[in-house]
Amino acid sequence: MSMSVGGSKGPKSDINMTPMIDVLLVLIIIFMVITPLTPKGLEALVPQPPPPGQQANASDQRTVVIEVDSNHNLSINTDPCPASQLGDRLTEIFKTRAERVVFVKGADDVEFQWVAQAIDIAHGAGIDKVGLLLADQSGQ
Repeated sequence: MSMSVGGSKGPKSDINMTPMIDVLLVLIIIFMVITPLTPKGLEALVPQPPPPGQQANASDQRTVVIEVDSNHNLSINTDPCPASQLGDRLTEIFKTRAERVVFVKGADDVEFQWVAQAIDIAHGAGIDKVGLLLADQSGQ
């Protein structure tokens, strides 16, 4: 810093730092208040049983689960389905349903690329939400 002694009476070009520091302090306080309010994690989808007392079409209430086994074979609710027909089958299943949710379950020893392929086909068929299920620990 320098100090001016007398001399020139022209305009000064010093920046007043007080208002800028005040604005920065207010911004820091705002960010400190907002940060804990942001949601953390992902929304979890869990298959839900039908409500008690509601008797509807059984095929309309079934949860749709796409399974990828260790041989890369796909099945929809234990019905075998080739990968080339998976998109058409999902479109047919969900054409009358309002809620478009499907779950993908991969075997423990299957590579994720095969699960990702099933997720991609489901998104291509117009499925809104895709959830992931863990394989059973009993080997099923």
